[in-house]
Amino acid sequence: MSRVSAAAGYGSIRRFNDAFRKTYGRSPRELRKAGEESELSGRTATLTVRLPYRRPFSWAAILDFFAVRATPGVEAVRGDAYFRTIRSNDEDHGVVEIRPDRREGYLSLTLHSVDTNALFETVQKAREVFDLDAPISEIRTTLGEDRLLKKMLRKHPGVRVPGAWDGFEITIRAILGQQVSVKAATTLAGRIAERYGTRLELPGINIESGLRRLFPTAAQLMRARLQNIGLVRSRAATIQRVAAAVQGGDLHFDVAQDPLEFREALLKIKGVGEWTAQYVAMRALKNPDAFPGSLRPGTDQGLRVSRARDAERINNEGRGVAALAGLCRHALVELFTRLRRIDRCITATLRHLSATCYWLATRRRFACSDFRRDPCAANRSPTGYIRRNRLPRRASS
Repeated sequence: MSRVSAAAGYGSIRRFNDAFRKTYGRSPRELRKAGEESELSGRTATLTVRLPYRRPFSWAAILDFFAVRATPGVEAVRGDAYFRTIRSNDEDHGVVEIRPDRREGYLSLTLHSVDTNALFETVQKAREVFDLDAPISEIRTTLGEDRLLKKMLRKHPGVRVPGAWDGFEITIRAILGQQVSVKAATTLAGRIAERYGTRLELPGINIESGLRRLFPTAAQLMRARLQNIGLVRSRAATIQRVAAAVQGGDLHFDVAQDPLEFREALLKIKGVGEWTAQYVAMRALKNPDAFPGSLRPGTDQGLRVSRARDAERINNEGRGVAALAGLCRHALVELFTRLRRIDRCITATLRHLSATCYWLATRRRFACSDFRRDPCAANRSPTGYIRRNRLPRRASS
């Protein structure tokens, strides 16, 4: 204690103890003794930490991203807050709650039943998941060189690349999202968590957010049958192979590893393609050069560009922000896709309305003659008339 008091600038231990007692209401010995006797209360305590971020930052955009992909029972979005179950120290159960702080420029991270030994790791993981340390100036400069991305960035200046709480979990989510919609993949992930995940146990804490499971580990899924949950056999086999690779040490998600080596290790697993490897590298490893492009919109494979040469140009010229460029392109493609669907609906409605009006005019003119020939003609519907007298389709532009 003498060294601590001297390093803190106090001339004696007595002055140090007096200042400590005035600040914390007890002496260092009393505080140490209370901590040893209340191990359980320390585990069930709630701690709130402020997370500063670089501006601009769009909390609404990244929250919407997680809301549609939240695994039922494991994640939840309620209002403007994000909830999630986590493992601390590989064994203890905990829940994190993240919401905008009252102070501008900060997020509020609340830890429920998270051991203090895992505090630094959990805080750093939260910063990575919500991309709070993104190099805003570099992103603005690089994406500003592209005409389309510059407009998108001007409308959405705070867009970020979402990370992942667990590398194995996001890999399973990527596999589930192959060739299906985001909603379908989320439903499958919820079924896997409900059947094979560990039940959440938080003594003395009640969180009303629907959280009840921890996502299963590689050891739990390695021998799981994955039957009767709506999953095809090939996809189930791929999940088991990934789990076996993680359990055997052939695949790990250390952010310090070489992204190319990680990609090669993931591609060696049967059932894992280029898009899955790039997507996992983008979210789990936070690799800024990962670019999951060239597949379908409307799914998690929808990070596509209009032409392959655009993807190559962005990946070569926009080194370091290719992942963010992919998200911007994805948003633009989704917008154009929805506009095309709306245009098709309007065109079909106008064509049907035109045919109906033509039928009404014709029916009124020839009602008497039609009735003499066929007494049931007056009761025929416009739909039947359209089928018999279909108008020529308008030439598509």
